[in-house]
Amino acid sequence: MLAQGMILFTIPTISPSLKLLKRHMSISMADNRATQSVPPRRTRTRPMSAAEARISLVFALALQTSSTSQRLLADLATETTKYVFPKRFETRTLEEALMSVPDLETVNFRVLSRTDQYEIREVEPYFIAETTMPGKTGFDFNGASQSFNVLAEYLFGKNTRKEQMEMTTPVITRKAQSNGEKMEMTTPVITKRVEDQDKWQMSFVLPSKYGTDLPLPNNPSVKIKEVPRKIVAVVAFSGFVTDEEVKQREFKLREALKNDRRFQVKQGASVEVAQYNPPFTLPFQRRNEIALEVEKREE
Repeated sequence: MLAQGMILFTIPTISPSLKLLKRHMSISMADNRATQSVPPRRTRTRPMSAAEARISLVFALALQTSSTSQRLLADLATETTKYVFPKRFETRTLEEALMSVPDLETVNFRVLSRTDQYEIREVEPYFIAETTMPGKTGFDFNGASQSFNVLAEYLFGKNTRKEQMEMTTPVITRKAQSNGEKMEMTTPVITKRVEDQDKWQMSFVLPSKYGTDLPLPNNPSVKIKEVPRKIVAVVAFSGFVTDEEVKQREFKLREALKNDRRFQVKQGASVEVAQYNPPFTLPFQRRNEIALEVEKREE
């Protein structure tokens, strides 16, 4: 029994040589079949080294960056020309002659009459994006900056369509009536004050090409409103806007309109301030306007 076991155990020790021989024969036959059935392959190109791959990637990125930079520079040049070659309003004084306005879309209006103190305009309807400003003044730097950024975010993509809209002018800051009167805005940023809450509101005029089909803001503090057609009395001035400056000019405008034979200040009208220029504009080149809504006098 032990001998048989020994025989059975020793048989596998002989077989590796036979198995090795069979394996070589199988490989050889497989190679022959592969040689017969598969056409000879073309010589492969030498694999790219790691250094060459890195260099190739750098060149590809450089080309892509160059193309993107060219597009950005073209866009930047287009936008820059709007500020370098500004529009000019019809002027009544030397102060107005020095003012400049960026060549951006603005509110459409028709001049009905002019005096040496103010101008009467009929303003076409337009849409605005509006937000309430923090603080109790309309021209506090921090409050104005916060409100401007909130509106700019809506304009530049934080909306339901993630759509970037073109910048317009002016920015309008306005005292709001207690009944929630709609504000205007396109070229200027408009700020208005809510009389019963002692708050101001700022608004951007929205591009006219959208009409009523405007994307909705993601930020609930931004409201979209339509400003109806109206008639306003306007005074232009340069420099930086302050609350005291607005108070003085509003008072002078109201006094001057008392002598107007055709128009009078509409009951409940509150002042609105339009600012047309970016912050880097020199004070004497800045165009600001204060406006009061007016109506025709009864004959």
